[in-house]
Amino acid sequence: MCKLVYYVAVFSTTMGQSPDPTVELVAADPSHTARRLKAEEGLDIWIVGGGKLAHSLLPEIDRLILKQNASVIGSGIPMFDGPFQPQLFRPTDLRQLDSGIRILSFDRL
Repeated sequence: MCKLVYYVAVFSTTMGQSPDPTVELVAADPSHTARRLKAEEGLDIWIVGGGKLAHSLLPEIDRLILKQNASVIGSGIPMFDGPFQPQLFRPTDLRQLDSGIRILSFDRL
C-alpha cells in the first residue's frame, strides 16, 4: 500500500498567520518554494490560485491542466496576470465531460 505524503502552503502577502498549523504560510517569492519542492523526490505539485500567482510561477510550471466551461458567466480573470512572457506548451490530453466541460492538458516543450 502506498502512503500519500503531502505539503500544503498558502501563498499570501496579506495574511498574518497560517490558517492551520499544518499549513505553511509563504509571504516571499513563491518560485523559491516551487523550485525547492521540485528538487525533492515525490509526487507532482498542484497549484491552484489566481492569475497573479500563476504568473509568478509560470517559469516553474511543467504542465497546465485547464478546465473550459461551456458557458460565459462574467468578464473573466486573466489566467496569467502580469507582463507577457511567451511560453511554449504542447497539448497532451483532452477529456470531454457530459456536462460540456472540457479538461485540457498541456506539457511544457
